[in-house]
Amino acid sequence: MIREATAFLLDVLKPNLPEHAFLQTKVLEINLVTYPNVADAILANGMFSHYDRPRIAQLCEKAGLYLRALQHYSELPDIKRVIVNTHAIEPQALVEFFGTLSREWALECMKDLLLVNLRGNLQIVVQAAKEYSEQLGVDACIKLFEQFKSYEGLYFFLGSYLSSSEDPDIHFKYIEAAARTGQIKEVERVTRESNFYDAEKTKNFLMEAKLPDARPLINVCDRFGFVPDLTHYLYTNNMLRYIEGYVQKVNPGNAPLVVGQLLDDECPEDFIKGLILSVRSLLPVEPLVDECEKRNRLRLLTQFLEHLVSEGSQDVHVHNALGKIIIDSNNNPEHFLTTNPFYDSRVVGKYCEKRDPTLAVVAYRRGQCDDELINVTNKNSLFKLQARYVVERMDGDLWDKVLQPENEYRRQLIDQVVSTALPESKSPEQVSAAVKAFMTADLPHELIELLEKIVLQNSAFSGNFNLQNLLILTAIKADPSRVMDYVNRLDNFDGPAVGEVAVEAQLYEEAFAIFKKFNLNVQAVNVLLDNIQSIERAEEFAFRVEEDAVWSQVAKAQLREGLVSEAIESFIRADDATHFLDVIRAAEEANVYNDLVKYLLMVRQKAREPKVDGELIFAYAKIDRLSDIEEFILMPNVANLQNVGDRLYDEELYEAAKIIYAFISNWAKLAVTLVKLKQFQGAVDAARKANSAKTWKEVCFACVDAEEFRLAQICGLNIIVQVDDLEEVSEYYQNRGCFNELIALMESGLGLERAHMGIFTELGVLYARYRSEKLMEHIKLFSTRLNIPKLIRACDEQQHWKELTYLYIQYDEFDNAATTIMNHSPDAWDHLQFKDVCVKVANVELYYKAVHFYLQEHPDLINDMLNVLALRLDHTRVVDIMRKAGQLHLVKPYMVAVQSNNVSAVNEALNELYVEEEDYERLRESVDMHDNFDQIGLAQKLEKHELLEMRRIAAYIYKKAGRWKQSIALSKKDNMYKDCMETCSQSGDRELSEDLLVYFIEQGKKECFASCLFICYDLIRPDVALELAWMNNMVDFAFPYLLQFIREYTSKVDDLVKDKIESQNEERAKEKEEKDLVAQKNMYAQLLPLALPAPPMPGMGGPPPPLGVMGMPPMGPGPMPAFGMPPMGSY
Repeated sequence: MIREATAFLLDVLKPNLPEHAFLQTKVLEINLVTYPNVADAILANGMFSHYDRPRIAQLCEKAGLYLRALQHYSELPDIKRVIVNTHAIEPQALVEFFGTLSREWALECMKDLLLVNLRGNLQIVVQAAKEYSEQLGVDACIKLFEQFKSYEGLYFFLGSYLSSSEDPDIHFKYIEAAARTGQIKEVERVTRESNFYDAEKTKNFLMEAKLPDARPLINVCDRFGFVPDLTHYLYTNNMLRYIEGYVQKVNPGNAPLVVGQLLDDECPEDFIKGLILSVRSLLPVEPLVDECEKRNRLRLLTQFLEHLVSEGSQDVHVHNALGKIIIDSNNNPEHFLTTNPFYDSRVVGKYCEKRDPTLAVVAYRRGQCDDELINVTNKNSLFKLQARYVVERMDGDLWDKVLQPENEYRRQLIDQVVSTALPESKSPEQVSAAVKAFMTADLPHELIELLEKIVLQNSAFSGNFNLQNLLILTAIKADPSRVMDYVNRLDNFDGPAVGEVAVEAQLYEEAFAIFKKFNLNVQAVNVLLDNIQSIERAEEFAFRVEEDAVWSQVAKAQLREGLVSEAIESFIRADDATHFLDVIRAAEEANVYNDLVKYLLMVRQKAREPKVDGELIFAYAKIDRLSDIEEFILMPNVANLQNVGDRLYDEELYEAAKIIYAFISNWAKLAVTLVKLKQFQGAVDAARKANSAKTWKEVCFACVDAEEFRLAQICGLNIIVQVDDLEEVSEYYQNRGCFNELIALMESGLGLERAHMGIFTELGVLYARYRSEKLMEHIKLFSTRLNIPKLIRACDEQQHWKELTYLYIQYDEFDNAATTIMNHSPDAWDHLQFKDVCVKVANVELYYKAVHFYLQEHPDLINDMLNVLALRLDHTRVVDIMRKAGQLHLVKPYMVAVQSNNVSAVNEALNELYVEEEDYERLRESVDMHDNFDQIGLAQKLEKHELLEMRRIAAYIYKKAGRWKQSIALSKKDNMYKDCMETCSQSGDRELSEDLLVYFIEQGKKECFASCLFICYDLIRPDVALELAWMNNMVDFAFPYLLQFIREYTSKVDDLVKDKIESQNEERAKEKEEKDLVAQKNMYAQLLPLALPAPPMPGMGGPPPPLGVMGMPPMGPGPMPAFGMPPMGSY
């Protein structure tokens, strides 16, 4: 019965309630003892959750359900006891169980599994470690495997984690585990591909492990630069084939390091030579040579290098190494060093320095290694070789280097150059380069020593032009005492150039001797004049040579020294007219015009210069030879008479200037000159001929200053017709106080044919300043010909306000005109004129300024002014102005005129005046026609007024404002019952109307009661009206209202009955039309003949729809046919 009981209990315990815990435990106990599979299924379904878990765990363990036992135990010893039964637990389930444990418990369980059966449980532990490495920790898992020295487990665990890790320790442990488990290929792969392991640690481990395959070690050492260690390991372990394989196949570039280590390990030379020859051209020569050279084993490479040379190699390193071998073997090294074109001279020379310095010089000379050659020759005192090389090299930079003062061997080199190198040289270029180098190095004494040996002693370069020049020039610079001797002994040098250099060096006597030796007399006399500064010796020398050029130089020197007469005499001796400008200037400064006339007459014979002729005329004028001037200008000449005349005028030689200007007909200048001579009539005549504004002004001003006003007026009339000159003339007259004469001049100018606006304007300005009585007449007569702005400024300055206003009006400056009138009203105001001006002003503020003006000065005309400005004014602002002034009544006509604009301020002001005047008719009219004002405020003010009409207006205002109760109450108070009823009717308020009925009843106003029913008919309810009338014995007064009400409602009922009958008739007619239409359609359908199917429409595919009887669509239980016809059944 266990199965039946189990099934029953499972059904009963399905709700899984806490109170059923005992029954759940009992069901599981029974089945674990008898049918463990059933219990396992129950637990797998998770039906129960309240049973005794420790009890069930023990029974599961006894029943062999170890996985269920693990799931139910909660103590670590129990779990460790059960988990070792891995033979009865599915591995994957066990791995998943580890995911439910804490980190510490999982590691303890894994440790027990390895302790019980390392080989059998290793796979499960590895799988769990892989699955939960993040929770357990990679380091903890590694320590676990290392604790049991399970390299196989470590290998499998780290293999899954390696690709995502960059930890060098993990990579190393994986390499170690793979090596210890014999996974050589994996070790080779990781050492080749991984970039994260510790190279030094890995190298040491692989060397200690001594794997049969050296490729992992080769990978590590090749990648991280441990080639010598690799070579030593392979050689000492007799793994020579790996050495050959590495050099030949893996990295031939590291062969030099391999060879060097083999040499250190004393490997047989035959093996090394064979190794080198097996690589051949792939082998880098330079590092190989360095490795062998460091160990002094270069001869080992002889066969290899000769083989490369025989193949045509031009590699510089190959030939460098071969040269070093030849030098060491002393096998005719000079031949190799001079004939081989491929070696590096610097490298081979450096190699030779300690072996044979002369060979180093040969190598350095071949490669032009200047610094190295200088160093080796200095070090070994080979100064003769150094001197020959430097001379042959002809390089300026090299000369600078060896001749610099810091070179401690410079003296030895110079001695060898002077004594050996240059005397042996036959090349002028080499000599020139050496000389230039000595000059550049600033070694003049050494250079003189060198040149004396070359030039003064018999040699191939004794007569050399350049060297002679250089010797003298060097002596000038370094040893001036030798110069005169060299000048006397040498003939083939550049005299002019050397003489100039001597002058620059202040060797004036030597320079004079040089110029004299080469017949350069001009340069010689210049030395005497400019440098030795001896005019006496220069004159003696000039008398000796008698050359014009020499006399010219002497004359110029005399002129510079201020000996003008002597200089003129010398110029005449030299017949030199080229410096006439200097002579003229000096003669003028010295005031020797008599000598200047002689010189200029000589110059005129040689040259036709305007300057000369002009200066001659000026000289005649200075010595007062006016007749000679008249005679000269009549003769042919090229003088610029205009300039001469101007100069004479500037020098105040007016008589001479008068002769010149009259001769050339320059009337303008003549007029000015005559003014200077006080000949005013003649000046006016000349000015008339000149007809120039400038001339007229000069003559006019001169006449004014001389008080010749008649002549001044003649001139002035010719000036003032020019606009630009008018003001200047006016100022000139005014500055001298000639006001009447100026006004007379301007008045005379008005009648001129060329009279312009400026004359009229200037005369107006003069009137404004000096004759104001004529100003207004002048303005009115010539207003169109005046410059009004200018005259406005003048009138403003002179305070002629009336004339200023008139000018502003004429100039359309109405704003300024209005301002002027208001500011200066005693003189400028005229009512009609001001009205016309105000209408045209542009500034709105002037309107209100005019209001204030009239309010203060002409209040009797203010309404006339306001009416003119009504369209432009802000009426509110005007009212505010008058209200503040307390003069509202003054502008009442104006406000009445503008009230049509319905402006609030105007309305309130007028209403205020009407109330004050008790003019209720005007007030009622204002309230009716203009509603833009404070209605409530006015009503409150009026409701307490003593006049009845005023209180009625208050009630009226309340009514218009919608304050019905206040309006009615005010009317009741004044017994204005009609007003009350009309207000109720207009309000549309039923309650107010019915309250008014009650009020009339209470007051016994039966007639008012009847009137109210009539006026408020639409608002009063019939039942209320009848009730009030019946209760207060006023049925007779309510009867007209009742009749009207009955009549109205009877008419409404009649209209409703009529409307209903009409709507019923319309519905019947519509139904009849629909029936007739349906019957007609059925009749057409029965009378239609049989019809063939219509062809399909173009563009429509497929057969036409099937037809029924009489061509109609088939009938049946389908959708309703068209026209709302019901489906037809069978007959």
